[in-house]
Amino acid sequence: MTFSLIGRCEKTNMVGVAISSSSISVASRCPWVRAGVGAASTQNVTDPSLGKLMLDYLEKGLEVTEVIDKIIKQEKNIEYRQLLLIDNKGNTSQHTGSKILGISGLEKGSNCLAAGNMLKSEMVPKAMVDNFNNNPNVHLAERLLLALNVQIGQISEKAEKIFDASGLTVLPGCIDTQTHFREPGSTDTGDLHSGS
Repeated sequence: MTFSLIGRCEKTNMVGVAISSSSISVASRCPWVRAGVGAASTQNVTDPSLGKLMLDYLEKGLEVTEVIDKIIKQEKNIEYRQLLLIDNKGNTSQHTGSKILGISGLEKGSNCLAAGNMLKSEMVPKAMVDNFNNNPNVHLAERLLLALNVQIGQISEKAEKIFDASGLTVLPGCIDTQTHFREPGSTDTGDLHSGS
């Protein structure tokens, strides 16, 4: 089971992806975001290179529908793939292949697109889009997480009650990963350039 939503904030033009899956390491393979360009998700028998390729084509000036059409024509195993794409203007396009595993669903909303596979119901993406669009005044990252907050029973009979949010990616943004090791009580100061 995998389900994701790509979305854009109309106020900030931020784009992002939220994804959850029963598949190991989904966050390292499926969500793709590029500041000023757009967001993509590639899922179901994943080919991670397709996420980067979608954003590369988008950055070169192709429209979202042209990007998906081009990938469909050149990818030999496309019928096993589920692709979602949004640009920084909110335009979306998608592909759901004919050989997707289990029950799949897709729903387009205002500035968002949701899809899933191996679901209990094809209505899961609609619930995700509703959750996203019903929260226009919260930060995009929170809206994306709210989109994943669908009823457990809607997702899968085997779904657990805890979702791994490691598949949340939002840009533009800044996360300070600088770590300062100091003795307890030390008053030493450092900055980004000193690294201390």
